[in-house]
Amino acid sequence: MRSFVHTASPSRVVFGAGTLPQVHDEAERLGGSRVLLLSDGSPVLRKDTERLREVLGDLVVAEFDGAAMHTPVEVTEQALGLLRDQRVDCLVAIGGGSTTGLAKALAVRTDLPQIIVPTTYAGSEVTPVLGETVDGRKVTRSSPAILPETVVYDVELTLGLPVAMSVTSGINALAHAVEALYSPDADPVTDAMALEAVAAIGRALPALHDSPSDVKARADLLQAAWLSGSCLGAVGMGLHHKLCHTLGGTFGLPHAETHTVILPHAMAYNAPAAEQTMERIARALGVPDAPTGVFDLIRGVGGPTSLRDLGMAEADLDRAAELATVMKSAPHLRR
Repeated sequence: MRSFVHTASPSRVVFGAGTLPQVHDEAERLGGSRVLLLSDGSPVLRKDTERLREVLGDLVVAEFDGAAMHTPVEVTEQALGLLRDQRVDCLVAIGGGSTTGLAKALAVRTDLPQIIVPTTYAGSEVTPVLGETVDGRKVTRSSPAILPETVVYDVELTLGLPVAMSVTSGINALAHAVEALYSPDADPVTDAMALEAVAAIGRALPALHDSPSDVKARADLLQAAWLSGSCLGAVGMGLHHKLCHTLGGTFGLPHAETHTVILPHAMAYNAPAAEQTMERIARALGVPDAPTGVFDLIRGVGGPTSLRDLGMAEADLDRAAELATVMKSAPHLRR
């Protein structure tokens, strides 16, 4: 008999195409009347941010477009000053994991409600986990106060996401599902969600690679990101995420690309200790071997496969390994 404890996250999820106008009502539902609109200021996001600003109308009293990768605490402090000056009572963030991370960092410091509008497949919008970079190291903490109250998924916002970003963001979501499956805290609910996400990502990424405007592939991938993030948020992280947080926080490697490079290798390392889980992942992907199948998927859709190509120096590998193993880690990491 399998024993487990399952805790359901209390997030509200609005999913569909053309759902962006609902953000205004969601803000008012949370009691928001003085909204801080968060983004990363990138050109690819500018049009969507302008649309969201129009949707929110007079509710917006301040904007901060300086969200940065790996959520540096210095950036959070800048946004926190603006938040306090403008007496903000609700946070609305649009973008990928960087903007979501900033919203979470502000929320855990102020207990303000959050509405996240994802434009990538990060999945962090449905986890109670925050990773912040402090003094050159990325540290992670978990708290119910970190979990956003509402997530509004609008598939239309992902249609313009470049293929390269879509691929690495999608593999980032796949990493969430994979680690959730071999977590000691996994249960039948998270297993079902994770396996559905693995299968959907395995189908959607090649379809999206061949046809970037394929709405069904975009919708499948966005839903898979939601499922992956939800199950990872319920069970915690393992070796893969610890390595990626070290490489990103200390060495400045890009988040999603690092996940893409590391995932098949972390899976191969863990495979001897998680044979049944790897078999289930392989079946979901329709491949003979899970780590090899993930590597082939990444290569087939043009994703990065080398840390060197991301700017990692060979001379820094020993230090990265040391940091990943001496920093506080989840107890189930295979060493």
